[in-house]
Amino acid sequence: MAVMVQSMEDGLIRSISTGLSQKGVRDHNERLLLSLLQRNGPMPGSDLAKLAALSPPTVSSILRRLEGERILERGEPVRGKVGKPSIPMRLASNGVFSFGLKIGRRSTDLVLIDLNGGLREERQLTYPVPVPDDIFDFLEDSVRNITEAMDPDHAQRICGIGVAAPFEMWNWPDPAMDMSAAFAPWKGIDLRAEAHARTQLPVLLLNDATAACQAEHTYGRGKEFRDYAYFFIGAFIGGGIVLNNSVFEGRQGNAGALGSLRSIGPHGESTQLVDMASIHQLELRLREVDLDTQQLWSDPESWHNLSRYVDPWLGQTAQELAKASLSTCSVIDFEAILIDGAFPDSVRDDLVSRVRRYVVTQDTRGLIQPRIEGGSIGRKARAIGAATRPIGAQFMMQSSVGNTA
Repeated sequence: MAVMVQSMEDGLIRSISTGLSQKGVRDHNERLLLSLLQRNGPMPGSDLAKLAALSPPTVSSILRRLEGERILERGEPVRGKVGKPSIPMRLASNGVFSFGLKIGRRSTDLVLIDLNGGLREERQLTYPVPVPDDIFDFLEDSVRNITEAMDPDHAQRICGIGVAAPFEMWNWPDPAMDMSAAFAPWKGIDLRAEAHARTQLPVLLLNDATAACQAEHTYGRGKEFRDYAYFFIGAFIGGGIVLNNSVFEGRQGNAGALGSLRSIGPHGESTQLVDMASIHQLELRLREVDLDTQQLWSDPESWHNLSRYVDPWLGQTAQELAKASLSTCSVIDFEAILIDGAFPDSVRDDLVSRVRRYVVTQDTRGLIQPRIEGGSIGRKARAIGAATRPIGAQFMMQSSVGNTA
């Protein structure tokens, strides 16, 4: 861990000017206070001292230092019934920026977020098959164009780029389709090294579904729950796990591989959830009637225009998610199951409603039925989650740090 943190620190020192602290990675108490503000919103130093179990003078000193570096800023004074008004401190949106790149099998998304998770810029590239050179050219051009258009001080405050991609990008999950030749070029690519070479930014890697879960937990409805399982439905379904208010990545970063849950195929064969509850299944339905599948990724309105095909897909997906939700709760007593995906909000809401209805009909002996809730980030969740990683690695409390360039 020490080696990875040092590497991140060196990269940050190279890429951040004197506008930010040159020590790169923040110390424990600074991270603690920043994390409390990220999680709970603006609050005065006295409240932070109580939550952090630190002395008021210590907290005051840290807040002054972070304010001087323009990582924190003062909010509007809050007047109480007696005494002087309290002044809440808050994360300064322009204090830090981070890029997030999601590489998927149907589209690539690049976003730039600020310290509060605000989406400042976004770019998208869609394709039938991902070509490495095309994607990294897209990354290089987009980062350069966005950075050149930024205020120079803001550009100096970009702390890195997170890259989210499926593990084994070259491995096509559908055994019925031989895509080995199309995806073979990905097998020898070092995503971290390539992204660093194209951007000269520190790079951190994580699984794409874990990234979506991180975005939901940091900026979305995940804040409402302490322990939950998270399903993200993209070209292929994946997931994440949150325990004790932290995204749990596991020993090899593959915790929450919910797409691998066992399921039963249409002919009674043993299969996986990824084969039964992915957008790829909807693509197959569209191909059978010679309809363009790329519209699902490039035109959100197509989901409504294709309701004749989307509706039966929703029915099947909801049934599979209902069974999978209860299966996950047989291992850990999750208080909630959150569901999101690369589709319009209205489609997500419909899917969540159906899953709730199907859960009621399942055999729940020995289980405590979880709440079934919709996520709130949507199709950009994986890119936004990727962008949270460099910010978290330098500024926030977290249980693990990803690989860095």
